[in-house]
Amino acid sequence: MSASGKTLGQNNVAEVLIGAIVIAVAVVFLAFAYMRTGSGSLSGYEIQARLAKVDGLGIGTDVRISGIKVGSISDLTLDPTNYLVTVHMNIRDDIKIPTDSSVLVTSSGILGSSYLSITPGGDEKVLGDGGMITNAQGSVDLMGLVGRFMGGGPQGGSGGQTAPKPQEAPPSP
Repeated sequence: MSASGKTLGQNNVAEVLIGAIVIAVAVVFLAFAYMRTGSGSLSGYEIQARLAKVDGLGIGTDVRISGIKVGSISDLTLDPTNYLVTVHMNIRDDIKIPTDSSVLVTSSGILGSSYLSITPGGDEKVLGDGGMITNAQGSVDLMGLVGRFMGGGPQGGSGGQTAPKPQEAPPSP
């Protein structure tokens, strides 16, 4: 019985060690993924923009300049008087946004996710904490545009006009 008890004890120790290694690897992987995706707190300063439509945007959505992530959306608030959405963006400290910059809701390809794209202006003055980008364009309804192009809507295709009738040839003598 002592021989089988020794084997049973060795198996338990080996299983515990393998389990501990698996848990340690999982913790390291989760920490790496957390740091790599930028899910941690982003140090920086906040700027804002007011948009009419923010379809596809949410808290945590990327803010990019020239395709490079420079921040993320920290909050979206609706103004009940004019129905504009104020987008609060947290921008990295090392990125300075000129005051005459513009912002646009765009997507990565036809089926890609939406993000906020900032086009830097040429002004030497930069936005500080709480600054507002005044030149802003909201999201575009791609399905509505495709429907209009295909003639599915009242404004689509030929614009509701009928094609002109071909002229008849004069009778031959």
